[in-house]
Amino acid sequence: MSFWKKILGFKDESLADTGPKLLGEDDYKGYIISAFEMNSGEEFQLCGRIEKEINGELRIKDFIRADKLSSTQEALRFAHKKGRQIIDEQGDALFDNQHC
Repeated sequence: MSFWKKILGFKDESLADTGPKLLGEDDYKGYIISAFEMNSGEEFQLCGRIEKEINGELRIKDFIRADKLSSTQEALRFAHKKGRQIIDEQGDALFDNQHC
């Protein structure tokens, strides 16, 4: 079962194939930051992915934060902000770490 299926708790495989809803993408310093919708009760949790092609290989790092937000627009804005912060702090080394 994929990372997103486990995190988002999909039980019905027909729903699991659709994956989480992409809220938007941001191109930043050669990286793509994707924000995903992740419901937490009536709020949204900060959830995203950072991708970059390095030496012909697509590298991916998912991140989830405890931050609770009141709308999908806030979730989108803060996921992009957090992704840029992670990139600025770690650069390509973020793909070598187990946690970010």
